[in-house]
Amino acid sequence: MKELIVISAIGSDRTGLVFDVTRVILDCGGNMLESRMTALGSEFAMLMLVSGHWHTLTKLESEFKKLSESANLNISIRRTTERARRPDTLTYSVDVMCLDQPGVVFNLAGFFSSRGIDIADVSTRNFSATHTGASMFAVQMLIHIPGKIQIATLREEFMELCDHMNLDAILEPFKA
Repeated sequence: MKELIVISAIGSDRTGLVFDVTRVILDCGGNMLESRMTALGSEFAMLMLVSGHWHTLTKLESEFKKLSESANLNISIRRTTERARRPDTLTYSVDVMCLDQPGVVFNLAGFFSSRGIDIADVSTRNFSATHTGASMFAVQMLIHIPGKIQIATLREEFMELCDHMNLDAILEPFKA
């Protein structure tokens, strides 16, 4: 029976870090199902969902402890289960762009949370505008909207929030 483990690893950004971590997964017989990996400042962060038999996961826990010490990585491991399916939801994507300002993700999360809308994925980035050099902020979200919520009303309320915060935003059905 396949079991699941979530691994988070953070360490100084260097060439070969992804290779070192994924080698341990492969050598222990694990299979990476999902991952997010990115440089954040001078650090490199990895978040992975790995499957394997119980003995594979036990071996991974042991080998990652060794790698953590030898490669100066902060590694956290947590056993998990498959995410429960949400049959009565509609999956939508949210794209937001604005001048960089504090509280954008907080306000978006509060808006969706107060309506019982599940946020499944969030990605943000900061960049400089091409012509002006202004500091810009972008957010991409994947949300699950309960079937009882009227999309037209939700979209109207969402656009009011975005107008109030001066956000350029799109709320549309997720295209897989």
